[in-house]
Amino acid sequence: MSEAPDVSVLIPVLNEGAHLRETVAAMQAQELEGLTLELLFVDGASDDDTKQILEELARADPRIRVFDNPARTTAVALNIALANARGRFLARMDAHSFFPRRYLALGVERLQRGDGVEQTTGPMLPRGTGRWSRRVTLALATRLGMGGSRKWEAVAAAGSEPVEIELDTGVFAGVFRRETVIGLGGWDDGFPVNQDSELAARIIAAGGRIVCLSQMGSSYLPRDDLPALWRQYSRYGYYRAKTASRHPSSLRTSHLLPPALVLTALAALLAPRRLRRPARVGVGLYAGAVAAESARTAREAPVRVAAGMPAVFLTLHTSWGLGFLLGAARFRRLGGVLREQIARVRRQLG
Repeated sequence: MSEAPDVSVLIPVLNEGAHLRETVAAMQAQELEGLTLELLFVDGASDDDTKQILEELARADPRIRVFDNPARTTAVALNIALANARGRFLARMDAHSFFPRRYLALGVERLQRGDGVEQTTGPMLPRGTGRWSRRVTLALATRLGMGGSRKWEAVAAAGSEPVEIELDTGVFAGVFRRETVIGLGGWDDGFPVNQDSELAARIIAAGGRIVCLSQMGSSYLPRDDLPALWRQYSRYGYYRAKTASRHPSSLRTSHLLPPALVLTALAALLAPRRLRRPARVGVGLYAGAVAAESARTAREAPVRVAAGMPAVFLTLHTSWGLGFLLGAARFRRLGGVLREQIARVRRQLG
């Protein structure tokens, strides 16, 4: 490619051979509305045929470039792609998600309108196909599953009238000005997980705005077994604690609920008797909320699917909460942040 493209798409990959051709074809089919692009794939030493497929696709399409990532982490892969990107705009995409055809065009158009917007993104829409991934999809559509982020307002609006939601924290993927990301030093290599939210916290701290457009919603396949879901969400919680220790403003009150649930459950089992009783009441209230949401799900899904919902909710909340507590113990500066957040909640409650 002799001329620099408008958009550089940064795509970390690791062992994606099974569906890589389909994913790349969807990226190549982006409706660009006059924009040009390059697709920068960074392979984390895959042990399947990912690298061979990419090299074959690169020979057929000069827009595709392939790089190696011996470190095998996402943040490092993104920075390798960033160092080689030539576009005025950057987009992060994922090799096992599917993005709408106008994802790039919509993101660039919104950035060009200005208003202080430095990142545009869309909601992630779970699309379960397996036994447990269908249940995770249902769980993430409930208030118990979605938490307190405003991005879920855009999820609810996806497929209807266009909605733009201002975010106070980061979400997966997105479109940026290249100068914005370079000016902030790229992604932090110390965040193998949650690197999107950590970068978003720096964008907001620098005075930039992040908006979520319902039309940019992309779909992904949730984990299809509970152990994998546990590992995923425990890492999310752990690195959310690290992000909060570095960027206190990124911590929402809703982030404290899963670790509070874990502590309450432990108190119900191990605390002195005077504390054990109220803790058991708290666990009972949580169990009631889970039962109510699971019963509501039974009106929209087969009974055998709804019967597994309590296990999904419990996995989502306890793994994230335990991961957050372990992260809080590891990143000790978080103690002061938590005390400040608790004090804020008390003031809100009067």
